[in-house]
Amino acid sequence: MAARIDLNCDLGEELDAWEAGVDGLDALLLDVVTSANVACGYHAGDERIMAAVCRAAAARGVAVGAHVSYLDRENFGRRFVDVPADVLREQVSEQVELLRAIARREGTRVAYVKPHGALYNAVVHHEEHARSVVEALRDLPVLGLPGSAVLDIAARTGRRAVAEAFADRGYRADGTLVPRSEPGALVTDADEVAARVVRLAQHGVMRAVDGSDVRVVAESVCVHSDTPGAAVLARRVRAELRANGVTVAPFAG
Repeated sequence: MAARIDLNCDLGEELDAWEAGVDGLDALLLDVVTSANVACGYHAGDERIMAAVCRAAAARGVAVGAHVSYLDRENFGRRFVDVPADVLREQVSEQVELLRAIARREGTRVAYVKPHGALYNAVVHHEEHARSVVEALRDLPVLGLPGSAVLDIAARTGRRAVAEAFADRGYRADGTLVPRSEPGALVTDADEVAARVVRLAQHGVMRAVDGSDVRVVAESVCVHSDTPGAAVLARRVRAELRANGVTVAPFAG
């Protein structure tokens, strides 16, 4: 079977990025990616921005995902919040339902959920918070780190669990990401990033920082919008995937 991969990106996080007439980074990335992780207001964005991203995504045939977070706008959702499990479940559900209502008005729908920032990291190992996220999903797939608790719980409870890789992040030999505070955490060379993603899509491996190959099975690849030259990297990745016979399409229809 021919290789197939989704390209996702976090969008709608800049309050001034969607002013009328501004062709900003988000719009450029929407021309390339196949899935848009839309900030739902808890870490960034607002209803106006959510509507604009959904409208632009619908026009381009890009799938819309709810990028849910701890309630932490002050820290951009990058701080762990020790919130009770039932409260977190309601908060995640609130974010998803708000984006669902907005997406319907803009001619599209929420197709999946991806946690953001500290919540994304927490649900790798934090069983209670992972379960809260899964319980808030209802019928939606969840996008997350391979081997994470949130994907395991989702799969065990009959939800679709979708693993993702990172085009622009360095990997250790054990398959974990290199911390951003360490050398090799970020990959910004367009040739290298594109080659990594093509190899991932075709062979399920990534080159680790020590030169070894690490097995990474993923249906989606994330290109971070805050990586320097993000739009250039994303365009190069998509072009090289197509040139190598890899189908680029949303994982969630």
